Amino acid sequence: MSPMLIGIDVSLRSHHVQFMDGAGRELASFSVSNDQTGADTLMKKMLDTATKEELQHLRIGMEATSNLGWHLAHYLKSELQSYEPKVMSQVFVLNARKVARFKKGYDSLPKNDRIDAWVIADHLRFGRLPHEMKDIIQFEALQRLTRTRFYLMKNIKRDKTYFLNQVFLKFSGMRQDNPFSNTFGSTSLAVIQELEPEQVANMSIQELVEFLNDKGKNRFKNTEEIATYLQKLARSSYRLDKTMQDPVNISLATTLSVINHLESEVLKLDKEIAKIMKGIPQTLTSVKGIGPVFAAGILAEIGGIDRFHDHSDLAKYAGLVWNQNQSGEFEAEETSRMRTGNKYLRYYLVQAADSVRKHDAEYRD
Repeated sequence: MSPMLIGIDVSLRSHHVQFMDGAGRELASFSVSNDQTGADTLMKKMLDTATKEELQHLRIGMEATSNLGWHLAHYLKSELQSYEPKVMSQVFVLNARKVARFKKGYDSLPKNDRIDAWVIADHLRFGRLPHEMKDIIQFEALQRLTRTRFYLMKNIKRDKTYFLNQVFLKFSGMRQDNPFSNTFGSTSLAVIQELEPEQVANMSIQELVEFLNDKGKNRFKNTEEIATYLQKLARSSYRLDKTMQDPVNISLATTLSVINHLESEVLKLDKEIAKIMKGIPQTLTSVKGIGPVFAAGILAEIGGIDRFHDHSDLAKYAGLVWNQNQSGEFEAEETSRMRTGNKYLRYYLVQAADSVRKHDAEYRD
């Protein structure tokens, strides 16, 4: 059955569309607005052209450009499924990097919306396409939460790095060799925020022990040892010019406030994710160390497991595959990981695996 190929170059205000048949013949090229009216116009032109050209298989493709094509992709998928008489249709959301590589196979094509839509249509014609888009809205709803959490966690990591850089200015010894197991623990933060290195160096051991016990709620078994080492770090640390002290302290306090706020928002997301997960049948949380959040992050990106042929197919989708470097009888033992794949799925798989390592003695060993 000869297909009708519909390449759509999506953008914020409008989409450029290219119709093509299976032989590469251009059928139509036009633009529609990125709204419901434009989607209806595209739908009508698509069906009219398919009827005129006697093409019964619609193959639609667009790049995964932020969320700019999300509404259109789901609208077309839903409308074509319910359209009478039945039309065979497929919607593909294409990796922009792969489309760009496909385009390089042509000599000196210009860069504009019309050409980009044509390239997408031609890419559909040649095949080797990703999995067809499935309209599984419950997983996409979960994605909104797990992907938002992903971005918040990345921001927290970035802000913590910035905070630690400020710590070096104030108390270089604590940045180099913090005596506390967690730099962002309550006692460590109390020392960073409330004391200057000069104060720590000049306090008596007893005063410092009392300060640490108070801030640590008497949880330390070796408080005097920690206090002694902390004084050693204070004496060896750089002394910050007094003009810089207040700005650095304000910078530390502001950054820490942002971190605390982001962490509180992550907790809200975790609670909401856990609520949704109660209504989704799954077995991932039966694995020791994998809770509802990591399970949600994995399920939201995989969707239906039937989309994947085997383990290798799923690993490739996640970007957890390594290049091969082989020539003749030589094959390299050390190769780099391919810089492709679904970054969200990869993140949650790696986080879940690390959590399993922490909770299961066999994997920890």
